Amino acid sequence: MKGVNIFLADGFEDIEALGTCDVLRRGGLKVNLVGIADDPFVVSSHGVTVGPDCSLAELLEEGPDSADARDFMIFPGGMPGSKSLAACKPLIRAMKEHYGRGGSLAAICAAPGLVLSQLDGLEGLEFTCFDGFEQALLDKGARFVNTPAVCSRPAGSHSGHIITGRSAGHAVAFGLEILRTIKGDETAEKVRFSMLLGTE
Repeated sequence: MKGVNIFLADGFEDIEALGTCDVLRRGGLKVNLVGIADDPFVVSSHGVTVGPDCSLAELLEEGPDSADARDFMIFPGGMPGSKSLAACKPLIRAMKEHYGRGGSLAAICAAPGLVLSQLDGLEGLEFTCFDGFEQALLDKGARFVNTPAVCSRPAGSHSGHIITGRSAGHAVAFGLEILRTIKGDETAEKVRFSMLLGTE
């Protein structure tokens, strides 16, 4: 699955999806908001209505494609959005195929524990997530780190990156980590500076 795609289900966490999208677009990336249902709108956990750029079905119609580490599937948290993402079999199948072809994944808040935990071969992965959602990844040999966002790869993996974020309060850090991985330190620092992050 080529490109950068953020997947939305009703009940997604607003800032984790839209804040991440904002940071990446500030960095010059084309980002698709993808609804996992065929509905024209998706409603966030705080009642914000969003019109996705396309549906999951439309994206999957393009068929399997090669992917590299700059191609990201991104999963925001929020309830019940994260649970709906995790229960969407076509999405999980696409995630596994994408990662197996060398593509990268990113998930924040509850999504690492609910969505990414469905991958195999996670031994040695460093990850972060919202408190209480870490056990499924720990059971697969991953290691929790208490940090806003972390980029890691399982030990011995030849697939893409896995980036995880801790919570809504760290959505910008999460977005910057994805941007840094795709476009490098210089672009990420320019976006960070333009948002006056870390300045007096």
